Amino acid sequence: MPETLAAVDVGTNSLHLVVARTTDGDRFEVVSREKEMVRLGSGSTDMKELAPDAVDRAVAALERFRRIAESHGAPLRAVATSAVREAENRDVLLHRALDEAGVEIEVVSGVEEARLIHLGVLQALEVFDRRILLCDIGGGSTELLLGEQGEVLASVSVKLGAVRLTNRFFAHEALHPSAVDSCRRHVQEVLSSFDRPVRDHGFEQAIGSSGTIEQVLRIARGLAGEEPLRTLNGAVLTRKQIGLVVEAAVEARRAGTTDLLPDLDPKRADILLAGALVLEGVAKRFGIRELVLSEYALREGVFLDTIARRRGGSLPHLRDVARRSVVDLMVACDEDPGHSEHVAALALELFDAAAEHHGLGAEARALLEAGALLANVGLVISHGQHHKHSYYLIRNSDRLVGFTDGEIEVVAQIARYHRKSAPKPSHPDWAALPEDDQRVVRVAAAVLRVAIGLDRSHARLVIGVGLEARQRRLRRGGPPGVARGRSRPRGVRRRRAQRPARRRPRRPGVGGPRRTLTPARRSPRGRADGRLTISGHGPTGTGWRRRRAPRSIRRGPSGRWPAPIGASSSSAGWPWWAGSAWAPSSSASWPWSTSPSCPPWSCSWSRCWP
Repeated sequence: MPETLAAVDVGTNSLHLVVARTTDGDRFEVVSREKEMVRLGSGSTDMKELAPDAVDRAVAALERFRRIAESHGAPLRAVATSAVREAENRDVLLHRALDEAGVEIEVVSGVEEARLIHLGVLQALEVFDRRILLCDIGGGSTELLLGEQGEVLASVSVKLGAVRLTNRFFAHEALHPSAVDSCRRHVQEVLSSFDRPVRDHGFEQAIGSSGTIEQVLRIARGLAGEEPLRTLNGAVLTRKQIGLVVEAAVEARRAGTTDLLPDLDPKRADILLAGALVLEGVAKRFGIRELVLSEYALREGVFLDTIARRRGGSLPHLRDVARRSVVDLMVACDEDPGHSEHVAALALELFDAAAEHHGLGAEARALLEAGALLANVGLVISHGQHHKHSYYLIRNSDRLVGFTDGEIEVVAQIARYHRKSAPKPSHPDWAALPEDDQRVVRVAAAVLRVAIGLDRSHARLVIGVGLEARQRRLRRGGPPGVARGRSRPRGVRRRRAQRPARRRPRRPGVGGPRRTLTPARRSPRGRADGRLTISGHGPTGTGWRRRRAPRSIRRGPSGRWPAPIGASSSSAGWPWWAGSAWAPSSSASWPWSTSPSCPPWSCSWSRCWP
């Protein structure tokens, strides 16, 4: 059934809205487009701070976009990129957008941003079967991606944005003589990080997207005296044309006029030179002679990803792209991926069995699966505190795609709390989570701990689990076709369950020994070794504790301990059993030849208490 959806790209330079209606398959037709220039990245040269006036403009634009989406009856999804991703005060924008504009913003990583752009480009151009190099120049970053047949072969997000470089090299109206050369060297240095993927994979076609590249193409056609195109989708831009635009932009900057740049958007006049230098650097670095322009980019990719999420809600696994990235990270870092996959399967069975009790949906289930698969990736660093190492690796990995920044945080925290401490308000990362995400982490981590316990031996003996609720308590049960309590194949010997210690309380008001019986343990030779732990205090208040008491002196006929010979009930500091009527009166009643001459808390047990 066709449905109408809306997607917003909260970029460094501008905000874009697209409202579209789904058609057959994954296709869609655009109903409305809107754009608002807000310059979120203009707050500081390092883009670590969002300026208050920029936040005001962004919130106002989001409120307007929400009203447009509501007029079409379309649910709205907003995705933020480089400027918001790097800003230390991004929570100000996120909270104000939700409270004042009614829009919840998702912050995506650079790699995820590249994947979403790739999704959009594949809908705009017939390049599915070709190996492509995709370049998207934004205000704060440039995304580079190698892809083929819908698969991402390699991708990177580099800090080469038009606004960022303008703030760094061209902040003043007067052009410094060395500014252009310095910017070019910086661009080449940063782009070198993508040399190896391009060399290893190669590409057949270069694709460009973003407003910067569209603007360069318009100016290039204007300089050549060509008529403006009605649509830029599929248009070709050559390296020679890019060079001519760079030269014209430098001359215009030196002359202090924009008359030399035909068809220039006045709102892009100050950032054009920096953006054109990035495009020139990409073409030179990777040997691009010409690139094809795509009018679809991030916002269309967000729209398509939203369709996939809504249609894939009933799938038993993560979305394919996301799950593949999770498995790749698991295989790279986990020393026993088979165990992690088995634990994830058990965790999903438990999650499904308890669905009516926790009330969480398919998205939480997908995040649980990801957290279970990645819980042990921290072992690649060390075993100690490996749950914290797992959190760090998940949170900072650039391999995970198909997730928003918030979803990655939830996955990382599920892995972080799969052992040791439970979530606490004193944990800053936990405290910073929204309440709904905290509940997902709490439930998922609890389920994951149980699943890990079912495969403690890493032998994958538990083949299925189920839950049965009785009076608010859950007890173990088996899946259909498996007898309750028989979760292991026949012939596999079970380990005896650990029995809790039994403790006998002291008599009120009287000091005495407190006996703690510990369960029988196996000696190295396999014999049962019954043990008794005695703990108490002596006349001076010093504590004592002895183990492995002889079986022959455990308890007397009345259930009490025998008193040392010669002790009377009036002996100061002696415990309550001293002087009892059944206490032996001669050493013949003791199991050894010599009666003890000292109280048990002051002797070594080797002479008096063998």
